Amino acid sequence: MALTIKEVEHVAMLARLSLSQQEKETFAVQLGTILEYASTINQLNTDGVEPLDHILPVFNVFREDQVEPSAPREEILSNGPLIEDGQYRVPKIL
Repeated sequence: MALTIKEVEHVAMLARLSLSQQEKETFAVQLGTILEYASTINQLNTDGVEPLDHILPVFNVFREDQVEPSAPREEILSNGPLIEDGQYRVPKIL
């Protein structure tokens, strides 16, 4: 499946590449060869092969949510350097 220079220019434009005329001709041949090789996959017999969306079995690894009491407010606030009126005090940022 040979690619035309026009198709190579289109791909180069999508990739935001500027190619010389020599590069366009070279890439047309090379990309055509790659596409021909990739088309050999169409010759494989896939009868009876189930579609695969993931190689390994996928399952949920998260634990169940459990409602538990949180730490006391005083203990949480004790982690901050400055506390004022039951809240963290931070420097003013403008």
